[in-house]
Amino acid sequence: MKTDHPLLIMKSLLSSLLHLFYPHACDGCGMELSPAEKILCLRCHRRLPFTGFQHISNNPVEKLFWGRVDIRHAMATCYYRKGSLLQQLIYQFKYNQREDIAGHLGRQMGLALSQSSWLYETDGLLAIPMHPDRIRKRGYNQAVVLATGVAAVTGKPLLTDIIVRNNQAASQTRKGRLLRWQNVSESFALLQRPNLEGRHLLLIDDVITTGATIEACSQLLISAGARVSVCTLAIARH
Repeated sequence: MKTDHPLLIMKSLLSSLLHLFYPHACDGCGMELSPAEKILCLRCHRRLPFTGFQHISNNPVEKLFWGRVDIRHAMATCYYRKGSLLQQLIYQFKYNQREDIAGHLGRQMGLALSQSSWLYETDGLLAIPMHPDRIRKRGYNQAVVLATGVAAVTGKPLLTDIIVRNNQAASQTRKGRLLRWQNVSESFALLQRPNLEGRHLLLIDDVITTGATIEACSQLLISAGARVSVCTLAIARH
């Protein structure tokens, strides 16, 4: 979810410069971090708009997929709001090579997931794949980095070589749900038809808007016999 808003770009550039010269500064406010703090100071951490969806059945993420695909459980750790600290952090790890921020937020996802009543049901984590051309441009798949952070906290294995993105979909920005679905419905493929019968996979992604990408991945996995749950870093307000 990229934005070209000048103020956000300026904030991100300033944050990158601050991190370059003061690597132990908070990425939210610029204050020096204590030895126990990582990426964000305690005050800025409290500014993150946590949803609490790990405690709520039939939460907005689960409802998003009703009638579309059989998602067993779903949650988002935070709300995505334009102009927020979280948007600034997402911009940093998606466009300014701040892989460390993605890792930190992945661990926050893991902490939230650990409070759910259903995490134990899942067999492993699966990051939404990114096309190789985009990985080469960005340097990494941010969903994989988030999932690595989740794995570090939950102890769930991060599974690879199951699903790939086989074409580069056009930008999803400003597309409605139907157009997003058409854009990604044929973008994914299973690798060598892995044995997924009865396995319960937890899909990890950054921001969920219409859910079209997760729907496409989930339908492919379910068709191979898997059960699917979902955790994203954030859900966009509709």
